[in-house]
Amino acid sequence: MTGSAKHILVVEDEESIRQTLRYNLSHEGFVVTEASTGPEALAAARREHPDLILLDLMLPEMSGLEVCRVIRQEQSVPIIMLTAKGTEVDTVVGLHVGADDYVTKPFSLNELMARIAAVLRRTEMGGREQAPDRDVEEIDNFRIDRGARTVHVDGEELHLAPKEFDLLSLLLLNAGRAQSRQVILQRIWGSRFFGDQKTVDVHVRWLREKFERFDHLPFRITTVFGVGYRIDRLDRASGAT
Repeated sequence: MTGSAKHILVVEDEESIRQTLRYNLSHEGFVVTEASTGPEALAAARREHPDLILLDLMLPEMSGLEVCRVIRQEQSVPIIMLTAKGTEVDTVVGLHVGADDYVTKPFSLNELMARIAAVLRRTEMGGREQAPDRDVEEIDNFRIDRGARTVHVDGEELHLAPKEFDLLSLLLLNAGRAQSRQVILQRIWGSRFFGDQKTVDVHVRWLREKFERFDHLPFRITTVFGVGYRIDRLDRASGAT
């Protein structure tokens, strides 16, 4: 690795796996902190503020999903879930609570290292890709601050999961232009994401659900059938584009 070493928190209750990950990550130049239970993971995340967390799904005392949910409320650190379950339900739920990626056990170390590198690269580039004048965007009663990663509607902060925020930001930056599911997956989840394109549909549904309680919005998320999604800006007085 070049530059300052990245700090990774490994949360895994199986000691043999934890030791293997610690050895290989240290060999690659990462600084590693370990935790074997959910409460230990929360304490370490709050104390160390790592650059990335490898989080096992099945943990004693507190599930990995619950740990992820709590961390997401406090930090924007990227999280890769480690799970022995490969079902679509587990994947979608894991992404919903804020995981950035997932790796199914048993996994190859080469694959895991590639996923870690991809997630860290996307995180580092996220703050550099936006032009300074697009960091903050205000449309009537809506405000998005990409630097602070916050969204406000009618002055109220709306809490979005990391991928929900990234999806909304991408669509707003391309307002009026359809974005295909494939492009959205590549831009937000990365080329190494092996999930189904339905993941995009699920996240769009969650975004719509979070916005539906507001009577007036200056845009709507439009489904472009057979392609993907587009944000259309609205005239608040008439509701027309």
